[in-house]
Amino acid sequence: MKIYTRTGDDGTTGLLAPGRVGKDCPRIEAYGTVDELNAALGVARASGLDPAADQAIGQIQDDLFVVGSALADPNPEGRFYHAVTTEKVANLEQIIDRFEAELPPLTQFILPGGTPGAAELHLGRTICRRAERQVIRLIHQPGEHVAHEVLVYLNRLSDLLFVLARAVNHHAGVNDIPWGGLS
Repeated sequence: MKIYTRTGDDGTTGLLAPGRVGKDCPRIEAYGTVDELNAALGVARASGLDPAADQAIGQIQDDLFVVGSALADPNPEGRFYHAVTTEKVANLEQIIDRFEAELPPLTQFILPGGTPGAAELHLGRTICRRAERQVIRLIHQPGEHVAHEVLVYLNRLSDLLFVLARAVNHHAGVNDIPWGGLS
């Protein structure tokens, strides 16, 4: 099978529904940003995360394919539309709780950084927030539909990436970088 089909040469792409849409439509922007997030998390894993964080990110990368599929299915009765479940969100919450229990309480704002892995996770967090904003923008488009769990998943995932970045630094013995505040 060839990787190129030439069907997108006119600036359109297919969804998990009949017809084609512009590659710049809000739905494509949303799931394209989820794909970008997945790639950023792959970079974080390649930086050498500790085994627990690596395992968590590996599961999240699998889940992000599910999120992308749900976003690519605009039909509320479609096969993938409801693929992101409340169980996936609950799993993120369990991971957050597990890692957060190991961390000292956060008493101030911190800057993204520390170890390379933590810095990459912070970058992933910002990409996740952008994906969340794009999903909200998509939801506000007349005639567009997105399962609510997709939005909840992305919101919780950005929290998880923040906690994981802190945990990666903590496990490496690297302190979070406090924000100096307004001087």
